[in-house]
Amino acid sequence: MIAEEVYDLVLDDIFIRLDQLVPGSSLYLKLEGLNPAGSVKLKTAVALVADAEHSGRSFPRTRLIESTSGNLGVALAMVCAAKGYALTCVTDVNANRQARQLMEAFGAEVVVIGVRDSNGGYLQSRIDYIGRRLGLDPDLHWLNQYANPAGPKAHHDRTGRAIFETVGRADHLFVGAGTTGTLMGCARYFRRYSPATRITGVDTVGSVTFGGPPSQRRIPGLGTSRRPEIFDRAAVDDVVHVAEEDAVRMCRMLAKERGLLLGGSSGTVLSAVQQAAKRLPPGSVVVAVSPDGGDRYVETVYNDAWVSEHWPETVGKEISRARA
Repeated sequence: MIAEEVYDLVLDDIFIRLDQLVPGSSLYLKLEGLNPAGSVKLKTAVALVADAEHSGRSFPRTRLIESTSGNLGVALAMVCAAKGYALTCVTDVNANRQARQLMEAFGAEVVVIGVRDSNGGYLQSRIDYIGRRLGLDPDLHWLNQYANPAGPKAHHDRTGRAIFETVGRADHLFVGAGTTGTLMGCARYFRRYSPATRITGVDTVGSVTFGGPPSQRRIPGLGTSRRPEIFDRAAVDDVVHVAEEDAVRMCRMLAKERGLLLGGSSGTVLSAVQQAAKRLPPGSVVVAVSPDGGDRYVETVYNDAWVSEHWPETVGKEISRARA
């Protein structure tokens, strides 16, 4: 492959078999962390910036701003660097340090929010900050991944289609729910082209997206403290909520047993697959989307001290026993 721009290097046909998580069935994990931005969010970023370009605004005078827990900010910063656009990424203290450093390396302004919203997260606080900035700068444009249909459309046209064309028959599709752009796009594609496929949305305990009670979350990526406008509950057949410590266990197990370094969101999705495995008919074909790799989580999910600090009575004790 020879590309004109770095953001064109989206590898959409890479899957790995993880059948051991679904005994008696087949599991294909779609690896989204192998593109230059390191996550599925590169497709979202390209679509959001293109939508802004088509809105009639003048570039490069227009300055872009977006709320991000990490991966989208990195992807947007990469795209905007290549296009010569100014970008402000509004993130929070839960974002991985490496992700913030990457945004800055690409030339983005990074604002870190430390005030929790009414649901115990930071999303509404980030959006409130953006609202204040918009009121002060008429040349500032909010990309708004939470309400912009360009995000789900990108995953309908690219992610969903790539799964269907590469794997073919899929009885079950598991997709994580963060801003829900990937989930909504894939669900709509499969509703149209493979209506028999059962769509499972994967969320983290403490997220309010599917109506669960809010609580503190530590791993960025999946889950929200404010339901995104693009979310449509009717597009999803089933929902699995995963505790963060279970996601951590899954990530660390796959690293040690398969040499597969995945991000926290990916561990959440695969933990949901494992939980659902006993309900799957033998011979099922299961596809799961891995949103990102694990290199940005080496100081958190893969760090014994960090894990033991946050879950001392569960994963922390397991780590101690393994050391003994």
